[in-house]
Amino acid sequence: MVVYYNVAGRKVGSHVLSMATLGALFGGSWLALRGGDKKQQTPPINASSKDEEQFVQEFLKNVEAEEKKAKQ
Repeated sequence: MVVYYNVAGRKVGSHVLSMATLGALFGGSWLALRGGDKKQQTPPINASSKDEEQFVQEFLKNVEAEEKKAKQ
């Protein structure tokens, strides 16, 4: 047996309301939990001198290049 509710001037069955509620719940959860950008962000470099900063940046570039070679 179906109970009908008056929603926005139209008769809507309880089964339709339950499907809409579950769809909104699972759809909203999926959108919220699918994650953001996959881009990795490096933390800021707090170097005491410009040479130290350049050394760290060059080191990070070398490590990234080695990781790319290892994946291939």
